[in-house]
Amino acid sequence: MSLLVIGSVAFDAIETPFGKTDKIVGGAATYASLAASYFCDQVKIVGVVGDDFPQSEIDTFNQHHIDTEGLQVKIGEKSFFWSGKYHNDMNSRDTLVTELNVLGTFDPIIPESYQDSEFLLLGNLSPQVQQTVIQRLRTRPRMIVLDTMNFWMDVALDELLETIKKVDVLTINDAEARQLSGQYSLAKAAQHILALGPKYLIIKKGEHGALLFGDGKIFSAPALPLEEVFDPTGAGDTFAGGFIGYIAKIGTINFNNLKNAIIYGSALASFCVEKFGPEKLKHLTQKEIADRVQQFVSLSKFEIL
Repeated sequence: MSLLVIGSVAFDAIETPFGKTDKIVGGAATYASLAASYFCDQVKIVGVVGDDFPQSEIDTFNQHHIDTEGLQVKIGEKSFFWSGKYHNDMNSRDTLVTELNVLGTFDPIIPESYQDSEFLLLGNLSPQVQQTVIQRLRTRPRMIVLDTMNFWMDVALDELLETIKKVDVLTINDAEARQLSGQYSLAKAAQHILALGPKYLIIKKGEHGALLFGDGKIFSAPALPLEEVFDPTGAGDTFAGGFIGYIAKIGTINFNNLKNAIIYGSALASFCVEKFGPEKLKHLTQKEIADRVQQFVSLSKFEIL
């Protein structure tokens, strides 16, 4: 099954209580496509970079069987850059620098060879760009997953609501779910958001796991307690990539498979935070992933005597 990933391919500079980096590769599409590549061997990426983006990183995509025909390289321009500093709790951060550069005028061009994509992940970008991607696909994918954030709720709510109507799965965190719905209870928030259009809603709760709503059901996925979290940047994007990558591998869309996909997405995200940037995602083995998934299963497996 083929998977199309839309999002930023960028540079980050990160400081956490565990250390700091100079410019390293980041971006929603980078994390998501690498995560998805462990399940789906037909991942296709659409994004934009400047000519400062290393060819070696594009080679890494290709080594993971990620098709980069849709990755635009703008000669004479610079890639998107973000710098941030995380607080001691690792759940909050301060943005130090944001340079849109090529992302400021990003026009998502869909190559002809991508038109048959069966699954689509709309990474965190402006709702208008996300809508443009949907409109430019001649055949609607079997599943569209949308990842967004509070920034777009603040500055482009009407456009975001229009985009939400067009997707199958929305993934946001708990604070964003409350903001979007106006409800503090996550169960009530989910009811409100599902009424906006998506069939399923995933509410991410960071170190407290994730919730899946849909088909009149609720699933609560655990989070894996980690001894050290070096860098949470990209964890949500990794989760989304692992989630839809697993669904693309299985090919059947139902609540039970979505439950499993959340566990696989959570497992990939737990690897992501163990190193700065996407470095850990570049060198995983299938055995490591299977062992990590089993840890998640063990966390919530019990018997009533």
